Amino acid sequence: MISVQNVSKSYGTKKVLDGISLEFQSGRTHVLLGSSGCGKSTLLRILMGLIPCDSGSVRVGDLEVSTEKHFEVARRVGYVIQEGGLFPHLTTAQNVALVAKLRGWTPEKTTERLESLCALVQLDTSVLKRFPKQISGGQRQRVALMRALMLDPPFLLMDEPLGALDPIIRSELQQQLKAIFRKLGKTVIIVTHDVGEAAYLGDSITLLRKGTIIQHGTFSEFNAKPKDPFVSRFINAQRIPEVGAP
Repeated sequence: MISVQNVSKSYGTKKVLDGISLEFQSGRTHVLLGSSGCGKSTLLRILMGLIPCDSGSVRVGDLEVSTEKHFEVARRVGYVIQEGGLFPHLTTAQNVALVAKLRGWTPEKTTERLESLCALVQLDTSVLKRFPKQISGGQRQRVALMRALMLDPPFLLMDEPLGALDPIIRSELQQQLKAIFRKLGKTVIIVTHDVGEAAYLGDSITLLRKGTIIQHGTFSEFNAKPKDPFVSRFINAQRIPEVGAP
């Protein structure tokens, strides 16, 4: 489980997070939803120990998170940043295996893990010989997911993992991600501003606005019992209008 207790974060006079308290249950997929600038990506970076919170505390399992313990957190948490963040000068295999190399894995163990991850994300092993610029956006996102899963961490954090993809590829990857999450049973936290993606992938959803939690629960609860008018406005703003509607 990941626990967030009364976390706040400011940059100068701008308060990005204001007293956030959440618990992310083990083995479930959780979505941090909201408009750009609402604080969801900042919260994810605090969970990783990449930036400090001004007040409050975060625990990943039994480990209290801090920037000083970032490398300890990294052993437990796989992290997929926006647009994948692959190193352009490394092949896809080298990108994925980088963390294993730092841990001193043997070539045989690394190769076996690479092949199993390719099978998991439905990526042909021939892609492992190419550089990021030589593969498609969808393939780069699969490679980024493989890198995050290389050490088989119990927790997986994903920051807008599908945001830069065209709608068809995005839909296909959403389906694959849902199947992968179900198969692996990891604790997953995904940041997105897309309501449909949140509804499809999330066992639970937290809607943020200006650094505060507006509502936390399932998508059906958001629809049936919105706790604030902003909840309905945010959801309805992304619905596709009926054909012929004014």
